[in-house]
Amino acid sequence: MSFEFDNNIPIYVQLVEYLKISIISGEFKLGEKIPSVRELAIKAKVNPNTMQKALIEVENLNLIYTERTNGKYVTNNKDIIDKFKEEYASNLSKKYFSSMVSIGYTKEEAIKYLNNLGGKK
Repeated sequence: MSFEFDNNIPIYVQLVEYLKISIISGEFKLGEKIPSVRELAIKAKVNPNTMQKALIEVENLNLIYTERTNGKYVTNNKDIIDKFKEEYASNLSKKYFSSMVSIGYTKEEAIKYLNNLGGKK
């Protein structure tokens, strides 16, 4: 997980997104203990309070849970993770097609473009 922040978006909102992506991508596995607030804050170079705020948000989404005195863990519920993964994929696809249409491609041409990328070296 590497952090590059956009100054136009609150840091904690960006941290929530990084954490969500780390979970849905499998960087943090189902049921795995995640690093402590302090460790994550140091890695992201943010205040621990900012990281804590982001983790609370991720916990409210049921992607992680807290075991008292043992730390925070990724949910064991694969359905929740799959739901977020599908949502991300949908949003990325919509952005891609919207961007391609804005430069003059049809949806079919945009799909063909993607297919051709896979064959190039």
